Amino acid sequence: MTDKVLDNAIIIRQEEIATDVYSMWLRTEQIADLAKPGQFVALYCTDGSRLLPRPISICEIDRKDHSIRLVYRVVGKGTEEFSAYHTGAQLRVVGPLGNGYPKKSKRALLLGGGIGIPPILQLAKELDSEKTMVLGYRDERFLEEEFRAQGKVYIATEDGSFGTQGNVLDAIRENGLDGEIIYACGPMPMLRAVKAFAAERGMECWISLEERMACGIGACLGCVCRSTKKDAHTHVHNKRICTEGPVFRAEEVDI
Repeated sequence: MTDKVLDNAIIIRQEEIATDVYSMWLRTEQIADLAKPGQFVALYCTDGSRLLPRPISICEIDRKDHSIRLVYRVVGKGTEEFSAYHTGAQLRVVGPLGNGYPKKSKRALLLGGGIGIPPILQLAKELDSEKTMVLGYRDERFLEEEFRAQGKVYIATEDGSFGTQGNVLDAIRENGLDGEIIYACGPMPMLRAVKAFAAERGMECWISLEERMACGIGACLGCVCRSTKKDAHTHVHNKRICTEGPVFRAEEVDI
């Protein structure tokens, strides 16, 4: 894990890109310089009644402009507060947090589902190897143009309004897609299915787990997941998603 920084970041711009889905660019020089695809930041609310920070995955990194992009869904009071901020507002941010995706020179399938789509965009931008991206939506699509700028994109929608009707694995099978390595982020049912799919095909697979986090730095043990092997230090089958994750080799975790 890289060193983490506490910064007072400035909002460069923010917009709603789908229903209750917001894109926020933050200028934060040190975090932008350190960040890697798959990591996240913790944002503090200005409302004093909400003490704990909100973890949000990093979507894009602009190191020349010293900024990061966060794409998040409004799901509670904290993210609702963030969505009301305008250009020039200041936010306390800690990051980059967690471990990101390892970049390997293999033919890659990048799979994103729902609000798990944003974390794989920067990875798509940085991978030099052949890559195919498969994005799964309930209905309304977002970030599609940004992904298409990086290569071939396939879409799955639950309601069948665009692309394959179903999920990302349905799109893979329908289009005969293949690769040597999978990078995935999305809801737990999707990740379970992706893990099983990769195991069946003998593919290397890295998954990013989504979980509610309290501290974001591994102190509170509020975001542990079950690991397939005992931790060398604690001697229990647990891993902390905020520090040992959120990205894991699929066979490392029992999901």
